[in-house]
Amino acid sequence: MKKYLIVLVSLGLLLVACGPTEESTGGETPQVTVEFKTPLPESTQAQVKPTNTPVPPPPTPTPRPTPTPAPTVAEETTTTAEATEAPTPLPVTDIMVEIPAGPFVMGSDTDDPEDAPAHEVDLPAFEIDKFEVTNADFATFVEVTGYVTDAEKTGKKDWRSEFTEGRENHPVVRVTWNDAVAYCEWLGKRLPTEAEWEKAARGTEGFRFPWGNEWDPSKANVKATGLRDTAAVGSFGAGASPYGVEDMAGNVWEWTADWYQAYPGNTTDDPYYGEQCRVTRGGGWFDDEPQVTTFNRNCADPNKTAIDELGFRCARSK
Repeated sequence: MKKYLIVLVSLGLLLVACGPTEESTGGETPQVTVEFKTPLPESTQAQVKPTNTPVPPPPTPTPRPTPTPAPTVAEETTTTAEATEAPTPLPVTDIMVEIPAGPFVMGSDTDDPEDAPAHEVDLPAFEIDKFEVTNADFATFVEVTGYVTDAEKTGKKDWRSEFTEGRENHPVVRVTWNDAVAYCEWLGKRLPTEAEWEKAARGTEGFRFPWGNEWDPSKANVKATGLRDTAAVGSFGAGASPYGVEDMAGNVWEWTADWYQAYPGNTTDDPYYGEQCRVTRGGGWFDDEPQVTTFNRNCADPNKTAIDELGFRCARSK
């Protein structure tokens, strides 16, 4: 008995010394998994080459749709209206006025130095919005495109702060030149040039104000009118231009496409001339008579200026 016991003990010790057999471990070597305690940022992850990552099987092909059989005559009768229905237009104000081709006198020799000299400009035909772009129009643009204005990006007071209940048809304000360009391009339009804006405002007779040569604050939303705020576009129909374009004097200043440059022949030393400011026209709700004339020029920084008295309208080439 002692002899067999010693042999059994010896065999046991030998097994312990040699380690577990393949049968006891299933024949596999345990894998060690390494995890990052903090996930890598995307930029770092892009540089880390994965090791032994299994390749996923290819996605199951999507079955090709079965062609729809051609409708019978009876089916065609019931579906014709649906098939030919035009897509729903975007709910924005899109009323434009055509300005015919031809010359007009731009500028003035009797007012601010930067308005001179009066000179003839010959323009091709174009179209311009009858009204200034409204809060509701701009809100639709933002909703559809996800656009974020310059003021919103910098945390400044923006167009939303002026768009309160009941002001859907008031002109959008607190938008930069860049914001105005983005909206116009969304509709396949553009900002009017300075010359286009002035012709649409004064006509070919060279009016001092859109409605004529006599000052009348009842025909525009200006300081003397007393509102001291924007008004719904088209509220001063009696002050429309010879072409029927409204609110070209007062309500809000309007961005144009051009840099603020001296007219040919003008020798005025203006520190704002050059390519630092874009021209604004028309005057706003807190301005006096000289600022709302059809030829008065002003300008603003296209990247930063977004105030409560500055908006825009669009134009389009014919």
